[in-house]
Amino acid sequence: MPVSRLKNVPSIGVDQMGDAADAANDPQILRLENMDTDLAPPPEALEATRAAVGRDDCNSYLPFTGQVELRQAAAAHVSRLSDVRYDWRSQCVITAGGLSGILNCLLALLEPGDEIVMHDPIYAGLVNRVRLAGGVPKFIPLEPTAQGWTMNRGALDSTTLSRARVVLIVNPSFPTGAVLTRADWQSIADFCRNKDAWLLYDAALERILFDGHPYFHPASLPGMAERTISVGCVTKEYRMIGWRVGWVVGPPEIIKDIALVGLSNVCCPVGIAMPGAAAALHLADGGVVAAVAEWQRRRDVLLKELQDLPAIRPGGGWCLLVNTKKLGLDSQAAAQLLLTRGKVAATPMTHWGSIRASDYLRFVYANEPVDRLRGLRERVRQAWSL
Repeated sequence: MPVSRLKNVPSIGVDQMGDAADAANDPQILRLENMDTDLAPPPEALEATRAAVGRDDCNSYLPFTGQVELRQAAAAHVSRLSDVRYDWRSQCVITAGGLSGILNCLLALLEPGDEIVMHDPIYAGLVNRVRLAGGVPKFIPLEPTAQGWTMNRGALDSTTLSRARVVLIVNPSFPTGAVLTRADWQSIADFCRNKDAWLLYDAALERILFDGHPYFHPASLPGMAERTISVGCVTKEYRMIGWRVGWVVGPPEIIKDIALVGLSNVCCPVGIAMPGAAAALHLADGGVVAAVAEWQRRRDVLLKELQDLPAIRPGGGWCLLVNTKKLGLDSQAAAQLLLTRGKVAATPMTHWGSIRASDYLRFVYANEPVDRLRGLRERVRQAWSL
């Protein structure tokens, strides 16, 4: 029997689908279940990482808060995007990936029973981290429309959460790909100010925006720099998944606490990974624009392949959701049929938010080229008899 802190921490589903696809060992299987990408990291990052393997200063615990060059680069990166000036010495700490940074923040911010406002559907790994930190997830729905997902601002405005301590937002939202408007952000900011709550901004996908959606950083809103904590990483935009390097940037008083949690948790970032991350952040673009254009092409192919099915258009990010309930299919059963009959690995959204999330099946389009994605509709037909 699990300990109490694991009572409400289920599997995220990706691990099970990934293991099943690996076990099949079939190259014909479309790998649409996991947040990987086949697009290469910046060459400069690869070169810096190879050189770091032989550096003595990269074979060290120190500095516990991350190498100076990377802290400087990360603080400058967030400063450029937000138009808020951050001091790398007191307002930036490096973490072993973005999700490690999120957990460190939650452990530094929450008392047991504090409420965390999150979108719905939302990544199960974020929900699990909230619960591990003693928090209580409170879900604000994202609504599917013909144009894509929209935030239900009324649900946020009308909430009377008495213990709302943190609003945790991913933008573009994960897994829906919803892109928040300035009005959405203003509504979130008003809520944070009224509740004296922190905004924990998961920025892992923040520039992966399609269809001309403009970039916006919430710390730029009046009164939000002092209550916004930005957590970023090189994982998605720079295609550096295996480096496990992230950063937390925010007000100095809370960064000090987050650094203490990090020292007590993972202890320190990976030494040989940090120079590569710094090299990526020093680049003017790092291949981000070209990568986003390619991911949008892949999204467009999926939308065309699934145009007669209840697929909701993502405005950014790496994945697209299909409402299998509208097809009379349980999402877990639909995923199993798709793998065994259609040779497509996709993840059911069970536990990815409220119960409504389980209506959906997730397709990740970042790891398969366009020529492999074409023909997906026929695979779906074979699997689901549609």
